Amino acid sequence: MRISKGVLKIMASLLGLAALMGALWWSLFGLKPYEIDARELQRRYAYGPPHDLALKLAPIDQARLTQDFSFSSFDGATVNGRIRYPADPATAGAPFPLLIAMHGMGRSHWRWWQAEYKGGKTREHTHQLTALALQRGHAVVAIDARRHGERKDPKVNVEQLMDELHIWGKREPYEAMLVDTVRDHRVLLDWVTRLPQIDARRIKATGYSMGGQNALLLAGVDERIGAVAAIVPILLDDKLAAVAAKNLLPGLADNRVWLLTADQDEYTDSARSRGFFEALPGADKQHLRFAGGHLLPADYVARLGPWFDQR
Repeated sequence: MRISKGVLKIMASLLGLAALMGALWWSLFGLKPYEIDARELQRRYAYGPPHDLALKLAPIDQARLTQDFSFSSFDGATVNGRIRYPADPATAGAPFPLLIAMHGMGRSHWRWWQAEYKGGKTREHTHQLTALALQRGHAVVAIDARRHGERKDPKVNVEQLMDELHIWGKREPYEAMLVDTVRDHRVLLDWVTRLPQIDARRIKATGYSMGGQNALLLAGVDERIGAVAAIVPILLDDKLAAVAAKNLLPGLADNRVWLLTADQDEYTDSARSRGFFEALPGADKQHLRFAGGHLLPADYVARLGPWFDQR
């Protein structure tokens, strides 16, 4: 079947129009790299301790050794979360090392405590990582990230925020969500490191996906973190420079960093993961690679045992 010249001309015109529209969209809305220096990064992640923490701390649930809490963050926003102890703090012989646990996008801090939440399974197995931490004598604390869990914005949900990022190039709301979540954790650190049952010299951070990204960012700006286990973190380039962990590498020099990645990760390709690991400035680092995609096999949890045991 022959296609007439007229039809070919129309097809060529449509293709040209599509290319023109694509170029116009890119020039107007496409995310483009930008530069950010160390001083500006420091300014972005700086915070002022709240005048009134407005801490609400429930009594310890003796059956689960948990305490639910809320407090006012640096900007007055309410932060909610839970801390769980490996033993009763009232009878413990020494303060506990602490694990700060950060959840992934679209999740909440409950994913660190339960195998199921609201009818959905915790497929990232983070509740098992909590169990391992407790077995290794660590207290575990987790809060909801900005725009997640009890802190969801009824006007703009996370899916809309990501659409605005990728379609319209609105990076500021996404970057603010992560930066302010890190700042919330810095306020959290101000509180928990003053607790007599917590060993402020032994603070670790971990997280899955967006949580792994946030764990790296927190350790990169706050020297109170001594070790990081970043599980399939989202590793960004300079199109989102303020929340690209590679730009905070100097702050990770004194950390023990374990990087867990997937060879077929849908969000961070293996070449970028390898490059990030190689760029880590400290000598105390390990890279654990897994076959498959962003959801790691459940046995990744056991592989982290030695990370807890090292001081």
